[in-house]
Amino acid sequence: MSEFWLISAPGDKENLQALERMNMVTSKSNLSHNTKFAIPDFKVGTLDSLVGLSDELGKLDTFAESLIKRMAQSVVEVMEDAKGKVRENLLANGVDLTSFVTHFEWDMAKYPAKQPLASVVDTLAKQLAQIETDLKSRTAAYNALKVTLENLEKKSQGNLFTRTLSDIVSKEDFVLDSEYLVTLLVIVPKQDYAQWQKTYESLSDMVVPRSTKLIAEDKDGGLFTVTLFRKVIDDFKSKARANKFMVREFFYDEKEIKREREEMTRLLSDKKQQYQTSCVALKKGSSSTFPDHKVKVTPLGHPDRPAVGHTDRESEGEGEGPLLRWLKVNFSEAFIAWVHIKALRVFVESVLRYGLPVNFQAVLLQPHKKSSTKRLREVLNSVFRHLDEVAAASLLDASVEIPGLQLSNQDYFPYVYFHIDLSLLD
Repeated sequence: MSEFWLISAPGDKENLQALERMNMVTSKSNLSHNTKFAIPDFKVGTLDSLVGLSDELGKLDTFAESLIKRMAQSVVEVMEDAKGKVRENLLANGVDLTSFVTHFEWDMAKYPAKQPLASVVDTLAKQLAQIETDLKSRTAAYNALKVTLENLEKKSQGNLFTRTLSDIVSKEDFVLDSEYLVTLLVIVPKQDYAQWQKTYESLSDMVVPRSTKLIAEDKDGGLFTVTLFRKVIDDFKSKARANKFMVREFFYDEKEIKREREEMTRLLSDKKQQYQTSCVALKKGSSSTFPDHKVKVTPLGHPDRPAVGHTDRESEGEGEGPLLRWLKVNFSEAFIAWVHIKALRVFVESVLRYGLPVNFQAVLLQPHKKSSTKRLREVLNSVFRHLDEVAAASLLDASVEIPGLQLSNQDYFPYVYFHIDLSLLD
């Protein structure tokens, strides 16, 4: 499962024994895989400041999760021709997201533990805000390009009455630069082709004999040319309409047709350049294993920085477009920041709940199956019920009603608990 529970319990002897019991029960029952989650010792400050940070971190957590979801969706949209390869492009520091979470190590270089907690939170908030600003501008430009291209494509996909003719007609189809003659385009229903051939020369005076030619068809009819004298245009249109032949208003302007064709070509090229399929997949040499079981998080903030162990060529991806490359790098940075925020929340909530001096143990649990989460929750509530006897009793015995207190497994836990759900990015 791509779901994780991040919990903490006091670090005294009794609770370390409780953690051991939890590991034993969850392992024996195959409920979850559990690993320690290392969090640095931060400068605590005052409890009042921690209360404020708790609220701020909650909002920042929600914002970060929303941001990475939007970035993941943008990757899906840009990779519209290779959606099966999206997951392998949603990485954190060059490895898959599950590996990053399970082998997470705090980035001391980027976020020194000696800094006040408020400064660390501020750095994360500013970083995510900048990524969101850049995301909005880049996706807005890409979406504007898509809309313009889609509008042009719609013009070329309609019927003969509405679609553009720039990709159908050619200079040779028309009599041009004549003072007296003009070529018209007439839409004829398929069932009336024979009738058109028999009658078009006699619909009006001064129609050039044998001047009609079929140049395009759709499922309903065909587009024919006919050449006549300019002074009988109105009379010919009227007679043609009476016979269910519709003259399509069109003036052949070579410069305008060339401009329209070049615009379509340019837009198609611009869109393609945002994502090239030749090198979307990761280099086979990239590894997602960790000999030391740790991920060293590289400094954040530079959009073209290669990941650890990658060259510039590998990072950018031979043939990758600038938008996809930017999304991949900054998705990684946003995700890394999000996991740091989770770690900060565990620290702050553990200090607020368990008190000073700072002494707690954080553990990362990965439930094995969705169906086992209820049983896993029951085990945790039972093991740690001593942390809050009143709340734990209400969780374990639904028949116990406490006046003025409404609790459920989703509302409150006797231990610090946070959720990381990677399935939201699918």
